[in-house]
Amino acid sequence: MKQSNLNIWIQAARPKTLWASVAPVVIGSAMAFESGGLHIMSALSALLGAVLIQIGTNFANDYFDYYTGADSTDRLGPTRVVQAGLVQSTTMKAAFIAVFALAVVPGAYLIWRAGLPLFVIGVLSILCGILYTAGPYPLGYVGLGELFVIIFFGPVAVGGTYYVQTLQISVPVIISGLAPGLFSVAILTVNNLRDVKSDHRAGKKTLAVRFGITFSKIEYLLSIAIACLIPLILVLNDDKHLYSLLASVVLLAAIPSIKTVFTSEGIILNRVLESTGKMLLLYSLIFSIGWIL
Repeated sequence: MKQSNLNIWIQAARPKTLWASVAPVVIGSAMAFESGGLHIMSALSALLGAVLIQIGTNFANDYFDYYTGADSTDRLGPTRVVQAGLVQSTTMKAAFIAVFALAVVPGAYLIWRAGLPLFVIGVLSILCGILYTAGPYPLGYVGLGELFVIIFFGPVAVGGTYYVQTLQISVPVIISGLAPGLFSVAILTVNNLRDVKSDHRAGKKTLAVRFGITFSKIEYLLSIAIACLIPLILVLNDDKHLYSLLASVVLLAAIPSIKTVFTSEGIILNRVLESTGKMLLLYSLIFSIGWIL
């Protein structure tokens, strides 16, 4: 059955992964609220900017993976719309440029409010979003994907959200950002684990390709386990915010996904990809509420 244009573009945006950009903003805003510095306009601008940059990155990935031949008809992941012939490559190129341009609108407000640090964060976020699959040495093709993800979907996103509202930063805020960053690494790990065979054929040197399937399974487990220990680290450093410890119970919810990662392969990992995104959202909500209480 022919899909509508709207459904095709929603599919290209990969909505099930967008919690990776929403969760850090939720956490950063909750911490700003607790410190008495919540600024609604800045929080909403940070949310809009983060989501647009991730969508722009997803569109750019769709385009460049097709352009380089990394996507093929035997891919196991969700449909890439350019490779599937649902969107012309030139249209997708125009789309990711347009989305990144739209991200400049909330970004301009945040720069006006918070100054040069936000300009640097915005430029680097967009640049890395493009270079993830573009350029002579794409980040995602040389095994640097996890590093990009943990930094920009973790401390940078949480810290940036907190900073634009309070105009200050603190060590606990940066540490708290490691949790969503690690959950996002887990999402990427599942993606790379699922595609390890096709990535190897395409010459993509992800960590799964470089170090093997067992490495990636352990990487997934440790990413979630360490993320769920972040509240404990924060409480041990400062005995406030005890209710934030409740976020650690997400580790129990992760057990079925961890089991699937260790016992299955291929297309079934798409379900783990979705469930890990939901775990990230659940963690961010529980941690945020607990931090405020």
